[in-house]
Amino acid sequence: MSNGHDVILQMRHITKRFGPVVALDDVNITVRQGQIFSVCGENGAGKSTLMNVLSGVYPYGSYEGDILYRGKPCQFKSIRDSESQGIVIIHQELALVPYMSIADNIFLGNPIKKGIKVDDDAQRASAAKALEAVGLHESPDTLIANIGVGKQQLVEIAKALTKDVRLMILDEPTAALNDEDSGHLLRLIDDLRRNKGITAIIISHKLNEIAASADEVQVIRDGKTISTMTITEEQPLDQDRLIRDMVGRPLTNLYPEHIPNIGDEVFRIENWCVHHPLDEKRLVAENVCLNARAGEIVGLTGLIGAGRTEMAMSVFGRQYGVRASGKLYLEGREVSFPTVRSAIDHGVAYATEDRKTYGLDLLMTIRENISLASLKSLSWRSVIDCDRERAVSQRYRNEFRIKCPTVEMPASNLSGGNQQKVVLAKWMATAPKVLILDEPTRGIDVGAKLDIYEIIDQLADSGSAVVVISSELPELLGICDRIYTMCEGCITACLNARDTDQEELMRYMTNCVPVKQNGSADIHLNERTC
Repeated sequence: MSNGHDVILQMRHITKRFGPVVALDDVNITVRQGQIFSVCGENGAGKSTLMNVLSGVYPYGSYEGDILYRGKPCQFKSIRDSESQGIVIIHQELALVPYMSIADNIFLGNPIKKGIKVDDDAQRASAAKALEAVGLHESPDTLIANIGVGKQQLVEIAKALTKDVRLMILDEPTAALNDEDSGHLLRLIDDLRRNKGITAIIISHKLNEIAASADEVQVIRDGKTISTMTITEEQPLDQDRLIRDMVGRPLTNLYPEHIPNIGDEVFRIENWCVHHPLDEKRLVAENVCLNARAGEIVGLTGLIGAGRTEMAMSVFGRQYGVRASGKLYLEGREVSFPTVRSAIDHGVAYATEDRKTYGLDLLMTIRENISLASLKSLSWRSVIDCDRERAVSQRYRNEFRIKCPTVEMPASNLSGGNQQKVVLAKWMATAPKVLILDEPTRGIDVGAKLDIYEIIDQLADSGSAVVVISSELPELLGICDRIYTMCEGCITACLNARDTDQEELMRYMTNCVPVKQNGSADIHLNERTC
């Protein structure tokens, strides 16, 4: 699929250390002009570190080895140096300011000036041109806070185009996107390389996307180059080999075998309604009804904007929206959670989809994060029992295979997959009756995903009810017992996972159809259309 044969980038014998830890060990990559080159590996393998070396985040002199770009050695001291050569990196955590306009974000740190003043008209016109190039039909004056994550990714690419990008590095670009937005983004990257000659390096865990879009894929494991595979129509990607190279072992099944032992109903939501915090006339969740039983894993899915996360946040301590109404039942008794603390005290836990902002305190240690939600049970007369806290943290570190030298390490130093395990450990330490997991495997590699699926199974086997909110339909079909679908704030179906497929789920996620129920729980679902 590559449009060219000239080598645009070589990274030779790259070694990067953080104190005694070797993050990269003699890594070599070669990227050709016009390629879409994918870098794969487990969380913590060194992929992002390698790209940070390339882009100047880790400056020349802080690593060993050589970088040759367009045939010339490079010694980038900063991101500004690499951008001046046409190398632009788009991080997984988007670097956009929510309450600034699209145009202001695009030219943040690189303004168009007229004399000593910023030329707003020129910036707006240039931004409009860049937005058109990426197929984003939004006004340059629109605030970033008012557009979704998929459109924010396109703004980042538009921003790169204004910098005369030649080599674009994208770190997990589709991690937060649904299938439709992911497909649009990958088609855009392909168009840019075909029409503008832009070369792309994509860090991704989504094997189907790699197979469909990449020309070549390189696997890094434990900071070392493991393999490089060329992908063509005649030679498609061997996904089994790729998984084996990534994790160092064959994964015969992406989802662990699990025989559920389902008991009585634990949690029930009836006719739950929530209004938008800025527009009280707008219903974000309307007459939502769902339930979960002991030992059961229940899925909840819908397209972005369906109201899944908003509904969950409003249930868990009224964190979202206004004028929430409806009834909640826990073990047969009606309950109310006016605060997050009250929800936790009743045995309900919620692992947010945004682990860095809401799930963890990145300035705290792993030990402190794991114990954060269960300090009451770890304290005596309001004094934390440090020995018990350390023991609990160490136990979950071992059980969840959290890769860290010590639980006293800051959570910010962990890879995304290991941070997610810390979030799960934090809530597992509360011994929850109900655990709501919002996008629990977003941005996580296949090896770490399997670990998290096993943790979810363990929790269900302990008698808890688990609700998994996810955009990945194969994941829900692989781990859930029942699946609810949402459309425009309404539950549209309740289906047995073993009796449905992706096509049926998508039909109920996208169409305003009457509610369908073939799940085995006896909960009444409102028969209205969405």
